[in-house]
Amino acid sequence: MKILIIGYGSIGKRHTNNLLNINNLEIIVCSKNKESFKLIKKGVKIFTSFEDALKEKPDISIICNETSFHIDTAIKLAKINSHLFIEKPLSHSLDDMNKLLKIIKQKKLITMVGCNMRFHDGIKSIKKFLDNNELGQIFSVIAENGSYMPDWHPGENYQISYASNKKLGGGVVLTQIHEIDYLCWFFGKVSNVSSVSGKLSDLQLDVEDFSSSILKFKNNIIAELHLDYYQKPAVRTCKIMGKKGKIIWNYENNHLQIFKNSTKNFSTKLIDKKFDRNKMYVEELKYFLNCVKNKKNCMNSIIEAYEIQKVAFAMKNSSITGKKISLK
Repeated sequence: MKILIIGYGSIGKRHTNNLLNINNLEIIVCSKNKESFKLIKKGVKIFTSFEDALKEKPDISIICNETSFHIDTAIKLAKINSHLFIEKPLSHSLDDMNKLLKIIKQKKLITMVGCNMRFHDGIKSIKKFLDNNELGQIFSVIAENGSYMPDWHPGENYQISYASNKKLGGGVVLTQIHEIDYLCWFFGKVSNVSSVSGKLSDLQLDVEDFSSSILKFKNNIIAELHLDYYQKPAVRTCKIMGKKGKIIWNYENNHLQIFKNSTKNFSTKLIDKKFDRNKMYVEELKYFLNCVKNKKNCMNSIIEAYEIQKVAFAMKNSSITGKKISLK
């Protein structure tokens, strides 16, 4: 199986390294990053020209370039029948999405958008807990993801990353779309959104560094969502309150607490004492490769991710207009 990776930034490097540990793959990287040339010793083909890389006709393409180039890149690859894995966020806009979706449907391509939190043991446990209706009727949800952006990739200049730049598709709403994704995975489609976002910190950015939103789902569940680029220490939590009890998940200390009204006690489940963050990415890629091999549709396909993308843009639109935005 021939796999093309477009982009060799931090996530491109991670996916490449993980694929190198999977047998029977021919790996190609398209990047102008000089570090990628070190991969030649490992049997990886390197191209600096995307047009030249296209001539390799990859079975699968993993799109890891800047967000604003995702859709144009995906359309060109879909036209040559390459199955598509696109790193989150799907795109910086909704333009040309229908064009891409049309090609995907015509060619019956397997697609997936990389929201790796769906493969975190804590998030998977919550999903299973909710699917089993162990909380009963859900009353409300509070989710938060805040961390200091310069600490994300020590040794790199955060000011030139896509997450910091409007023209590259940055901003906290799209960059931290994981929370929107898993909330929609848990609770289904969003009915309407009210949001406030903006630039609060002194970080050198031309995008919003915080967002505070209320999401109302079609099943009437209400979720409060806070995202930011400036918190120290980092905070990533989700609290779900229901008729039978509540769940509290904390990414930073890797705990999942469950309170049941029937026992009036908390039980604390330590997901993994030696949490390996890379495990999520490995499982994600193996899942996608297996779907392609078995011609099976993936969860979080581009079609599904498009709907989640609409929620993110509704949040942005609500902040700009000061109005509640309804989604179809």
